[in-house]
Amino acid sequence: MDIFFNDKSPIYLQIIDYIKMDIVTGKLQGDAKLPSVREMSATLKVNPNTLQRAYQELERMGIVYTQRGMGTFVSEDNNMVENLKNEMAKEIIDSFMLRMKSLGFTEPQIIKIISKEVMEVKNNE
Repeated sequence: MDIFFNDKSPIYLQIIDYIKMDIVTGKLQGDAKLPSVREMSATLKVNPNTLQRAYQELERMGIVYTQRGMGTFVSEDNNMVENLKNEMAKEIIDSFMLRMKSLGFTEPQIIKIISKEVMEVKNNE
């Protein structure tokens, strides 16, 4: 498990994003057991409290659940995965739009650029 942390956001949020990505891409299926806090913090070389915070936040979001004495597991809610995927896509699009507008592009210009890129990708398949 390789996560390269950046200085732009708190480590626990980066861990959350990593786990969410693994769920959305199918690396972690519903009801899959996550590594223990101690095990995962050692693997990632982070403080166990940081990892615990990430797990607690994921549980608060309904993405994982904890069974006392058993561990932390990915929720089996099929809607959760689809909602998570849509939420992550919206974050990417919002960030993209903000950056494009900061470069001076208008929405019609952005749509034109995206359409052109989509056609190029289709033609190269």
